[in-house]
Amino acid sequence: MADKAKLIVVSGPSGVGKTTLLKKLLDEYKERIVFSVSFTSRSPRINEKNGKDYFFVSKEEFESDIIKGMFLEYAVVHGNYYGTSKKFIENVLESGRDCLLDIDVQGGLNLMSKKIDAMFIFIAPPSFDALKKRLENRSTDSEEVILKRLNDARFELEQKDKYDYIVVNNSLGRAYEELKQIILKRRGE
Repeated sequence: MADKAKLIVVSGPSGVGKTTLLKKLLDEYKERIVFSVSFTSRSPRINEKNGKDYFFVSKEEFESDIIKGMFLEYAVVHGNYYGTSKKFIENVLESGRDCLLDIDVQGGLNLMSKKIDAMFIFIAPPSFDALKKRLENRSTDSEEVILKRLNDARFELEQKDKYDYIVVNNSLGRAYEELKQIILKRRGE
């Protein structure tokens, strides 16, 4: 029998390919792994859906939820709040399924400092220049936002050794297989 359900925390700099890797993982293991939809105070991007990609709330609503103690962790990233619902995580884990969090490094470090029982995985780019090209090529952010994300990425990359596992996304297929093997091995499969 596999181990009990686990919280899987995946972090890495913006543009590293986390979303693509995690979508593949969730598509393949949709019965066993549930994605935790984060709350955010930022505005939705094109094609993002409330309740699917994020729960979009106002800054005031988010701050009220902080006071109520609703978040397992929260952080301000790129000027906006992001947070993880305690209740959602508890419900998923109690159902016997793993719960997957895609959170920034600040949130990952926050969970580590709280000694949260989780598997921490860092997705890294093959190089800083490769990350810069990915951010520029995805054409979703202004030059100012890209520069801020790159500045944040320098700090985030310095934190990678604090994670249990590091997956370098040099090739999407290879990175996906490595990510999948880490999770399957932990489950005893």
